Amino acid sequence: MDTHGTVVVGVDGSEGSLAALRVAVDEARRRSALLRVVTAYEVPTYWALPAGPPTGVTREEIAQDALRAAQAEVDQLLAGDPAAPKVDVLVAAGPAAKVLVEAAAQADLLVVGHRGRGGFASVLLGSVGLACVLHAPCTVTVVR
Repeated sequence: MDTHGTVVVGVDGSEGSLAALRVAVDEARRRSALLRVVTAYEVPTYWALPAGPPTGVTREEIAQDALRAAQAEVDQLLAGDPAAPKVDVLVAAGPAAKVLVEAAAQADLLVVGHRGRGGFASVLLGSVGLACVLHAPCTVTVVR
């Protein structure tokens, strides 16, 4: 399938990001666009334990776990869908908003959930969604 443009979607395993993924799949299909699924992870820079991290988890292991989780969400949603758009999954280290804005640099559309896994369930728009709306270089769709 030839693709025309790119739709970027942020996923973090939250209900909001799964709703955003569904919308992004529909948009990518409608536009005959590449769907770029993006997940960000942060490596803690300090540990509360005096002896350091409780296990020897490497940055690469964290990235691989994030990739597996994002790919599993995509695979579950698109299983058996003959009209599924072409998909690539990108995992990057850094704050989610920064990673998403950078991933959207050449995109036609960025899709995010209205809030992710943050602690304030009552917020109408989370900090990542707000940062994307304010700083993304393309159109942003916030999915409720």
